[in-house]
Amino acid sequence: MSLDADAIVDRRRLRRRVTLWRTLALIAVVVVIAAVYAASGGAGLIGESRAHVARVTVGGVIRTDRERIKMLERIGRSGAEAVIVAIDSPGGTVVGAEQLYDALRRLAEKKPVVAVVNGLAASGGYVAALGTDRIFAHRNAIVGSIGVIFQNPNVSELLKTLGVTVEDIKSSPLKAEPNPYSPTSPEERKAMEALVLDSYDWFRTLVRERRKIDGAELAQAADGRVFTANQAMPLKLVDELGGERAAREWLEKNKNVSSDLRVRDWRAGRFGSEFSWLETAGGVVRALGLPLAGALLSSEAMHNAAARAQLDGLLALWHPSLTD
Repeated sequence: MSLDADAIVDRRRLRRRVTLWRTLALIAVVVVIAAVYAASGGAGLIGESRAHVARVTVGGVIRTDRERIKMLERIGRSGAEAVIVAIDSPGGTVVGAEQLYDALRRLAEKKPVVAVVNGLAASGGYVAALGTDRIFAHRNAIVGSIGVIFQNPNVSELLKTLGVTVEDIKSSPLKAEPNPYSPTSPEERKAMEALVLDSYDWFRTLVRERRKIDGAELAQAADGRVFTANQAMPLKLVDELGGERAAREWLEKNKNVSSDLRVRDWRAGRFGSEFSWLETAGGVVRALGLPLAGALLSSEAMHNAAARAQLDGLLALWHPSLTD
């Protein structure tokens, strides 16, 4: 009798262990599926081929991003019937903006692509908008800042006060110039101006070709200032005032993309951004004293040095000066 009781207890213990291991195995499978889902760009492996409207968010500082380019290529092969590019960015590196623009134009060859400016599309952020077929913006969103700037902090006078000199041995006069340790010569300034003007010519040409404006209109639109979307409408920098709802209505009317289709968010397979410390609720960025081409500001000076390490070079980034 006792043997039967012991056998029953053993079977119950075994059953509980089997149940525990099955539960743990199920949890492990769910975790793996979730990881694959996230790595796939946020759209998920299940339903990616189904008809939907893809939403891609361009936020914060723009730089070269291979994962985002791969994601856009996958959207081109997916069941997405249209793509909404939600933009809230002050811009970023010129090369990063160019890479994103080219990828959006390739995507636009396969599917309708529209931009919705949710807060800010300045400099490189506006380059991204130019890569779409139509630009929508909330009435008080900020757009523009069409231009490029290079800034180089110079501490030569400070070093002179401290009695410090930096000696250079270099192959030619313009190697590693300008540098912060000596005054900028006319030749160095001319070389940097040539870089800036060449990139500006590229940016200005994009605006002229994509927005179909020239002459006085182009001169006014591309003088470096920012505009509210309402101000930008007469300049043809924005097609229509409104948000995602207006974009969906336009897609339905002009591209036969049903407004009943589900919107699916696509992400570039990573959580957060290495520049998340630069971002605030309004997408405001602080970049004082850095070689940046314009940024909405908000972040501590200690972060600026880190930002410069990541963003050296020519940038298309909105960077108003602060005097406080």
